[in-house]
Amino acid sequence: MKKLYFNYLDTFKGLSKEVWWLALITLINRAGTMVIPFLSLYLTESLNLQLSDVGWIMSFFGLGSVIGSWLGGKLTDKFGYYKVMFLSLLGTGIAFILMQYVTTFVGFCSGIFFLMLIADMFRPAMFVALSSYSKPENKTRSVTLIRLAINLGFSAGPAVGGLIITSIGYGGLFWVDGITCLFAGFLLLQILHPKKAKVLDEIKVENPVSAYSDKAFWVFLIGMMLFGAVFLQYFSTMPLYYKEVHYLSELEIGLLLGLNGLVIFLLEMPLVKWLEDGKYTKSGLMLFGAILTALSFIVLNLTSWVGVLVVAMMLMTIGEMIAFPFSNAFAMDRAKKGNQGEYMALYSIAFSFAHIFSHNSGMQLVDSLGFESTWNIVFGVAILCIIFLLILKFMVKKEKQTT
Repeated sequence: MKKLYFNYLDTFKGLSKEVWWLALITLINRAGTMVIPFLSLYLTESLNLQLSDVGWIMSFFGLGSVIGSWLGGKLTDKFGYYKVMFLSLLGTGIAFILMQYVTTFVGFCSGIFFLMLIADMFRPAMFVALSSYSKPENKTRSVTLIRLAINLGFSAGPAVGGLIITSIGYGGLFWVDGITCLFAGFLLLQILHPKKAKVLDEIKVENPVSAYSDKAFWVFLIGMMLFGAVFLQYFSTMPLYYKEVHYLSELEIGLLLGLNGLVIFLLEMPLVKWLEDGKYTKSGLMLFGAILTALSFIVLNLTSWVGVLVVAMMLMTIGEMIAFPFSNAFAMDRAKKGNQGEYMALYSIAFSFAHIFSHNSGMQLVDSLGFESTWNIVFGVAILCIIFLLILKFMVKKEKQTT
C-alpha cells in the first residue's frame, strides 16, 4: 500500500509550480461558480419563472459561452493570456454580484449571456497559459491536473452552495460566487504575473497558420463535438434513466455519479502517465476513449440487471479519462504552428456547442422514443464520432509521412 501511494505521488512529479498555481486558481474559480447547478431552482422558486423561460435562459447561457470562448481566443492572441485571464476573473466576480439584483426574464437572459461571455473568455487563455508553463513532455499530465482541479471544484461547489442557500439564501450564493472569482483574480495577479511566472515553452510563430484552414483540426473538432454530445447525456438524461427505469433513489443516483469523480481523482493521473510511457499516439488514444464511451451506452440495452449501471459508468469514466486529456494535449500541440488562442478557443467552442444541443435533444428523444431507442441513437452518434477520429488518425499519419 505504501509503495502504491508513493507511485501515485510520482505521477505528479515534474510539473512546474506555475501549473500547480494555475490548478489552484482554476479550482477556486470552478468551486466559485456554485450558483450554476442551482440556477433552474433559483429561477423557478425565487423569480417565479416558467420552465419554458428557464429553457430560453439556458440557451442564452450556452450562446454566451460560445461567443466568450471565441472572443477569449482572439484577445489572447492579441494581448496575451495573462491579461485575458485576469480581466475575465475580475469581470466574472463583479457580474456574479450584480446578477442577484436582476429579477426580470429579459434582464436575466441578457445578464446570463454577458456573465458567461466574460467567464468563458478564461478557458482558451488558461489553456494557452498551461501550454506555456509546461515542458513539452509534461503537457498531457498538466492538463490532467487542471481536470482534477475542475472536478474537485464542481464537486465541492454544489455542496457548499447548498449550505449557503439553506443558511443565508440565494443572495449569499451570488456574493460568495463573486468574491471567490475576485479572489482567484487577486491570486493570479500575485503569483502568475509575467514578471514572476517562469515560461517553460515559449512559442513564437513567424507566419502563424489559421486554425480555420487546418483541415485535420476541423475533423478533430467535429469528433470532439460529437463526443461531448454523447458524454453529456450522463449528466442530463442518464439520471432520469436511473430513477424511472431502475428505480434508484436520489442518494443512490448521487453515489453512482460520485463514483465517476472518485475514479477520476484516484486513477486519471496514473493512467495518463502509463499511457504516455506506452508510446501510443494521441489520436489513437482519443479513438479508444470514444469506443469505450460508445460501449457504455449499448451495454444498457443488453440486460435489465441493475449492476450494468456500474459497468456502464466505469466504461464511460475510463473513456473520459483517456479522451479528454489527450484531446486537450492534441489541441495544444496543433496550436504550436498557429494562433494559439484561436486554436484553443475553437476547442472550447466544440464543447460549448455540445452543451447547447445535447441536453435538449436527449430529453426530447427520451420523451418521444423512450430510453432504449435513445441509447441506440446515442450509440449511433458515438459511432459517427469514432469514424471522424479514425479519419483524423489517418490524416495525422499522412502528415507525418509527408514532413
